[in-house]
Amino acid sequence: MAKKRVLIVDDSAVMRKIVERSLRQAGLDLGEVLEANNGIEALSMVRQNSIDLILTDINMPAMDGLELVRQLAAMEAARGVPVVMITTEASESRVVEALSCGARGYIRKPFTPDQIKDHVAPLLEG
Repeated sequence: MAKKRVLIVDDSAVMRKIVERSLRQAGLDLGEVLEANNGIEALSMVRQNSIDLILTDINMPAMDGLELVRQLAAMEAARGVPVVMITTEASESRVVEALSCGARGYIRKPFTPDQIKDHVAPLLEG
């Protein structure tokens, strides 16, 4: 599997590092890992880079993860890029909303590297 470029979107720098470490511990063959603090920064990164996978929190300032997924669905540059939500959000309605907006998966915090691998590996292979 060729190395992939992953974008991690979370307003917590610590959480972005935890997600990246979990991806690497899961043995996924990552290339460059990019980071964004919110949906607005993420959209800018997608416009400027070829991204293979986006992992995003739902609850963030400026633009939340649900709005990010909606905006990505309308962007030519983001067509076919899988988005996985990683969040503490426990509400089933938010899960359904995320998936109906175009998210391809949903991981609840706290998570393990194995959970990350189970959700993410098939998306990176596709």
